[in-house]
Amino acid sequence: MSEEKKIPYKIYLSENEIPKKWYNVRSDMKNKPAPLINPGTHEPMGFDDLRPVFCDELIKQELDNDTAYFDIPAEIVDFYKMYRPSPLVRAYCLEKALDTPARIYYKFEGNNTSGSHKLNSAIAQAYYAKKQGLKGITTETGAGQWGTALSMACAYFGLDLKVFMVKVSYEQKPFRREVMRTYGASVTPSPSMETQIGKKINAEHPGTTGSLGCAISEAVEVATTNEGYRYVLGSVLNQVLLHQSIIGLETKAALDKYDIVPDMIIGCAGGGSNLGGLISPFMGEKLRGEKDYRIIAVEPASCPSFTRGKYAYDFCDTGMVCPLAKMYTLGSSFIPSANHAGGLRYHGMSPVLSQLYADGYMEAVSVEQTSVFEAATQFARTEGILPAPESSHAIRVAIDEALKCKETGEEKNIVFGLTGTGYFDLVAYQKYNDGEMTDFIPTDEDLKKSLDLLPKVD
Repeated sequence: MSEEKKIPYKIYLSENEIPKKWYNVRSDMKNKPAPLINPGTHEPMGFDDLRPVFCDELIKQELDNDTAYFDIPAEIVDFYKMYRPSPLVRAYCLEKALDTPARIYYKFEGNNTSGSHKLNSAIAQAYYAKKQGLKGITTETGAGQWGTALSMACAYFGLDLKVFMVKVSYEQKPFRREVMRTYGASVTPSPSMETQIGKKINAEHPGTTGSLGCAISEAVEVATTNEGYRYVLGSVLNQVLLHQSIIGLETKAALDKYDIVPDMIIGCAGGGSNLGGLISPFMGEKLRGEKDYRIIAVEPASCPSFTRGKYAYDFCDTGMVCPLAKMYTLGSSFIPSANHAGGLRYHGMSPVLSQLYADGYMEAVSVEQTSVFEAATQFARTEGILPAPESSHAIRVAIDEALKCKETGEEKNIVFGLTGTGYFDLVAYQKYNDGEMTDFIPTDEDLKKSLDLLPKVD
């Protein structure tokens, strides 16, 4: 039997091999991500400045650029054991269908009720909120994966949860909404008429389908005007990438078991949580000069923050009530088209990933919606999993890279993140199957309108 055949379809770690520490990639970055700054004074925001919005322990994690590893509390490890470790899968059937010499692996994060990787950070954030003695928390959600995960975590710890769901997803994905409600969360389509910011956005953009930036504004307003509540975010922030590092740590441990060294690591990119988590230990090696990997971020052509955005300070939300973050952005006033990858419809990108991209440690590509669903369909038919639209962006590029290997004869190791399942995205699959799905790419003029409104920061 050849060495090739010894690699199983699924590489599992044991329960005892679940990482007990999160890895902070910022500790190895020569150029640290720029700090959050006050939109009025443009001064860096410290612990006391952020306390009205975020939980205390999460603020400490957010601001710590130097500690390499954070202990994962035992209560969180115990919760992780319900669905972790997640499998690293060799995509033998996809390889055969593509007739490629490339070896394709995917880290599957959809094997929990929330259907995605979001539960990794949701349980951590709910834990710290409960530990602080809070009554409840507020959040936004795009496609609904984050809201679903957080509703599960809040039910586990007995916390109240108020979710503002991007209106287009609220309408397209009613069953995701009902899962959240089943776990006890209240779910409001955003922009709503329940907040001052929601009313303002509706007045300025009549009939808008919403965006993550809109929903963030509403969630922050509710958190800061209700005693005993704090706001939590499912992507973008440093603390979220820290929690999601468990994905990459498990992936690397599984690869190391079979002496597999990836040539490229691919992940979809909306705000950056899953991509940042998947690449973290590999990026650490790259930053320390120990190894080199090709790391690819894949984003929708309809919301191309990396590939067509500007690296600048911008508001994290459409209502302009949050701190300013330095990131690749399309402008906080940018409202993306109502595409079916709701979790990628954010105007900005993680400050950590933005700094790494600016420094040349990773690359980015944008792909169109119809080609994404073409790849999703091929993956479903060969690998037996219906992938989420967000994950399918990574699948698209993994397939493209595997086909390049077919042309060159190179036997490269390709690793990508399968962040979740698409069983609540059947309206999107129906549109694709019926030939009704279209592609929308914003014009330069569309982007200029929002980029011209970026705050002026020296």
